[in-house]
Amino acid sequence: MNRPPLTPDLIAAGQRLGAALRAARGTRSQAEVALAAGISPETLRKIESGRLPTPAFGTVVCLSEALGVPVADLADVWLSGVPAGQPS
Repeated sequence: MNRPPLTPDLIAAGQRLGAALRAARGTRSQAEVALAAGISPETLRKIESGRLPTPAFGTVVCLSEALGVPVADLADVWLSGVPAGQPS
């Protein structure tokens, strides 16, 4: 099965999510947060940089727990620029 290409809006949403996660991480290292979330530091680096703009839901949940940020807050960041009715 082929995945449809990401739209510019989805890419921008991923960049917003990455920036929010970077800000929430603060002075903690990527390795520390990745370990706490159960993901690789490389995966976290890709998410924060926007190179992985649509991380799996479970990954976002684990990051929210590791960073102490409610999932709803991350969802708000994601949705803040996605037009209504567009699948995310």
